[in-house]
Amino acid sequence: MFKVAQLDHVHVMVADKYEAAVWYENVLGLAVVKSKEFWAEGGGPLVISSDDGNTALALFSRVGDKAEIAFRVDAQGFRDFLKHAESINLLNKKGNAISIGDVVDHDAAYSIYFNDPDGNLMEVTSYDYDELNQAITAMRDTDELMT
Repeated sequence: MFKVAQLDHVHVMVADKYEAAVWYENVLGLAVVKSKEFWAEGGGPLVISSDDGNTALALFSRVGDKAEIAFRVDAQGFRDFLKHAESINLLNKKGNAISIGDVVDHDAAYSIYFNDPDGNLMEVTSYDYDELNQAITAMRDTDELMT
């Protein structure tokens, strides 16, 4: 039976490809894939990735449909992202500073949602539920992201 090898890329519509790339690098650590940058110079997408383009976002300069994209991290990566989000004053999807109250318990995973500057919905999620459960509970008890 046929199956795909992996997700290759997701199209994300943005007002300015290079401004968006800076935001994605600062927030999620995604960098421009230099070997594919020629596409952007010709009016195509600017490709950004955390793994040199094996899985990527393709940033298109168009305003229109919004993407919804989830990024997976392990338990430590989730804790690191919460600290990082606080340190850069990342805003939740309502436009307020991210807080522990924004962490969503899916009973099998934890997620946090926020928008990029163009209104695309972003999610950072971890399936290391049991490992995160105690840390998230402690953060909720103190109402702080950093424990």
